[in-house]
Amino acid sequence: MSHLAIRGGKPIRSKPFPLWPVFGAEEESELLQVLRSGQWWVNACGDVADPQAVSAAKTTEFARKFAAYHEAAFGIPCSNGSAALEIALKAMRIGPGDEVIVPPYTFIATATAPLHVGATPVFCDINFDTFNLDPAKLSAAITPRTRAIIPVHFAGAAADMDAIRAIAEKHGLAILEDAAHAHGGGWKGKKLGGLGAAGTFSFQFSKNMTAGEGGIILTQDPALAELCESHVWGGRNPGRPWYEHHRLGWNYRLSEFHAAVLLGQLSRLAAQTARRMENGRSLNARIGEIPGLLPLQLPAYATTPTFHLFVMRFEEAAFGISRAAFLAALEAEGVPCSSGYAFPLYKNPLFLQQEFYPSRGHANSLGPILPVDYAAFAETCPAAERACRDAVWLEQRLMLASREDLDDVVRAIEKIWQHRTELQGLEALPR
Repeated sequence: MSHLAIRGGKPIRSKPFPLWPVFGAEEESELLQVLRSGQWWVNACGDVADPQAVSAAKTTEFARKFAAYHEAAFGIPCSNGSAALEIALKAMRIGPGDEVIVPPYTFIATATAPLHVGATPVFCDINFDTFNLDPAKLSAAITPRTRAIIPVHFAGAAADMDAIRAIAEKHGLAILEDAAHAHGGGWKGKKLGGLGAAGTFSFQFSKNMTAGEGGIILTQDPALAELCESHVWGGRNPGRPWYEHHRLGWNYRLSEFHAAVLLGQLSRLAAQTARRMENGRSLNARIGEIPGLLPLQLPAYATTPTFHLFVMRFEEAAFGISRAAFLAALEAEGVPCSSGYAFPLYKNPLFLQQEFYPSRGHANSLGPILPVDYAAFAETCPAAERACRDAVWLEQRLMLASREDLDDVVRAIEKIWQHRTELQGLEALPR
């Protein structure tokens, strides 16, 4: 093979990988229907002047179809996945003085949603083999104030829901699934998102289904669904007068245009998930043979991993170069990649400086809220610390690539391995 591209050699890959988002006639048709109808917004709460318009609304249709696809009884669309987490917690009546257990290796909304309802996020370490919440560490994080657990199905592979549900049931805790990576994902043959009290999904631009922004809450509980709907629609109750507000809701509505795009995206989900699984499992097998690269494990219960990301753990000693040098060399070969999260959530200034107003002066039946030493989680979350130090991410769009495209990814990594001596002793290279 030629010398590494970062050292002046010819890159393995010069043409682009598949673009994201994927869209076409389905999305266009749905959008034009909304545009031409003039019904760009729908009122599903309060007085309904035209019930037929509500039943024909794209938001209503999408909520029903997405929930059914995920084997959930109810779907409540909303503005984004971050809002979905907050709304679900509000509907669970979690608030000041309560604690919510979250993993430290995830997008910040998983941890800040509890803050937005006045609750306290408590971090529990991940399993280094899966990057999902580690049930073996969960019991130690539970206190008399704990009310809920938010497992994240990281990179689209199911968390250990058997163990998590057993612990939650023992302590009387609610489970809120963060399935932002896991559209169409499965656990033991069942769809993710409907396994706990509620589950949430994001449709932000990078997600496996996207309308640029958007979110949805799934639940099997009709009372919880009604509360979520009320929080999305300004605190109104179905069938009651428009200006009658029953609780502190907000405007978290999803537009008809977003729902139209998502209906088109949903029509592609099954085929895209099948492609992601095929490509992800192939990369797992092929890259797993290269010394120093360990793809995340897929336990048997993760029956439909959606490979929102392809994640590897990089062992510098075994590979023989630094992770920074590997990433720079891989990108130079034409493969989009990153190191993922730079540090666990609890090391954000937000938590270290506790710049969140709900933390001040709240109390519940257990007494005043005690301050949390978020810096101390570095000692109790060694797997999260290691994940931030060792992870290598490949972009989700690569999981929709052709077999020939994936061959280039593997060839690029093999090339770096074979020419690694060119990079030894370097902490990083310009990218």
